[in-house]
Amino acid sequence: MPNVTLSIPEALHEKMKKHSEIRWSEVVRKSISEKIEDLEVMDKLTKRSKLTQADVDDIAHKIDSEVARKLGLK
Repeated sequence: MPNVTLSIPEALHEKMKKHSEIRWSEVVRKSISEKIEDLEVMDKLTKRSKLTQADVDDIAHKIDSEVARKLGLK
């Protein structure tokens, strides 16, 4: 099995050390696996999409604007 090395902030590492009973590598492995599953579902859903990146950006902008308006931020 390949190894992955990652860097974390010192403050986070200190908090992790307080819970040495946790297998942190397993937590990370599970998190990565779940993210990959989410991405595979997204890829499957968008595979036949005819939207361009510009279309997606426009829709995202409209949604962001509407959410900001409803929250009273605009």
